[in-house]
Amino acid sequence: MSKYCPKCKNQMPDQAKFCPKCGIPVTQVPTQNPNTGYQPQQNAGQMVTPNIMLGPDGKYRWIYEMSLFKNPTIFLLIWKIFFFIFIGILGFIMLLDIFEGNMDLERLLFDLKLMGIVVAVLTVVIGISMLIYAAIMGGKYVVMFEMDDRGVNHMQAPHQAKKARKIGAATALLGAASGNFTTTAAGINATRTEMYSEFSKTRKVKAYPRRDLIKVNGLLNHNQVYAAREDFDFVYNYIIQRVPDNAKS
Repeated sequence: MSKYCPKCKNQMPDQAKFCPKCGIPVTQVPTQNPNTGYQPQQNAGQMVTPNIMLGPDGKYRWIYEMSLFKNPTIFLLIWKIFFFIFIGILGFIMLLDIFEGNMDLERLLFDLKLMGIVVAVLTVVIGISMLIYAAIMGGKYVVMFEMDDRGVNHMQAPHQAKKARKIGAATALLGAASGNFTTTAAGINATRTEMYSEFSKTRKVKAYPRRDLIKVNGLLNHNQVYAAREDFDFVYNYIIQRVPDNAKS
């Protein structure tokens, strides 16, 4: 008995949770009977919302496809990372000027003007980079989620994860070659295609229904959980019931 994906017909490993080619959950995958062809898998699970399935192992699984051209979530995330890095550097320089007695109104206005220019350039560069990234990824960010009472796992679809790792590695090498620590760090971070959040260690949960986004943040763990409109309330309520009281927004 071999498992085959009903969507792309790719043969799957026996213990696979998702089809490694197209990302469909294993709980939806039928087994192939040599006499009768494809037959439904026994105890495959049940649909609890239009797109979320509860598997026989007690885990909820779903796939979310986000348009990289229409949804600004990833762009905003990257922009915030670079913005706060720059603010930290500028703040350190200003503190040095104050400590050395070089800070006056003229110097302050110059620093603020410089900040405005850098932020504008940063926005344009990240915007162009996002368009290139979106084109490479086929215009979509495909992510798979696995959730149970302990936590939620965010996994980029296998066929996209390979591309993301290559892009991240190339960016890290470029940053290292140019001596740019920020670019190197961003590239290393981009190679990470999976993130798990444990509910008991969650410090803040914030919902953004218009962007299909639920942020599940820990001390050093900032996870972004996506769910379609028809699944959103189920996912949000499930999470909010299992995190500490002080994490609820």
